[in-house]
Amino acid sequence: HVQLVESGGDSVQAGGSLRLSCTASGLPFGDFDMAWYRQASGHECELVSNARSDGTTYYSSAVKDRFIVSRENDRNTVYLQMNTLSPADTAVYYCAALPRGREPITLRSIQYLEIIPGANWGQGTQVTVS
Repeated sequence: HVQLVESGGDSVQAGGSLRLSCTASGLPFGDFDMAWYRQASGHECELVSNARSDGTTYYSSAVKDRFIVSRENDRNTVYLQMNTLSPADTAVYYCAALPRGREPITLRSIQYLEIIPGANWGQGTQVTVS
């Protein structure tokens, strides 16, 4: 079965950096767009970044120029390097494997990805910035 496991979440001070990792199994990794979503308490789940299978990337305006997404297809892993963190970045961060061309920007919760056939997501990792 498909499994996505995130790691790297932590508590950091404002201005600091973190690198999140997500390793997938049970799917043809190279065929999927690998996205990072986040959901802060009381807010919708939002697309932060996407390392698409065609090599292109997406960044939300909130993280552009601070975050860098990358993927290693031979390791079935996607990374999110987060720099210059601020308290506004505090959230649970989810990794998601999305079929090509399916890139919802906002969701009520990560579970709403279930409406996309073939989409999968991880359990999330907490990032807290103070």
